[in-house]
Amino acid sequence: MSQIGVPGIILLVILALLLFGPNKLPELGRAVGRTFREFKDGAREIIADDAPAKKKEEAPQQAVAAEPSKVEDKRLPE
Repeated sequence: MSQIGVPGIILLVILALLLFGPNKLPELGRAVGRTFREFKDGAREIIADDAPAKKKEEAPQQAVAAEPSKVEDKRLPE
């Protein structure tokens, strides 16, 4: 894909001014900025929540593999 050059950016700004008007453009810019910020914060939360969960899942699996006799002792009496 080709990159947008300076003439392309100028054309997009003029088109945005014609479509939305000079009064609406700052509001649209703020809304887009808030949306990107919320998305980035959400992605960081998901990554931060996912990392400790992986560590918790790995630890019990290693303990079970090291001591298989304790797993067999937990049967219900008949």
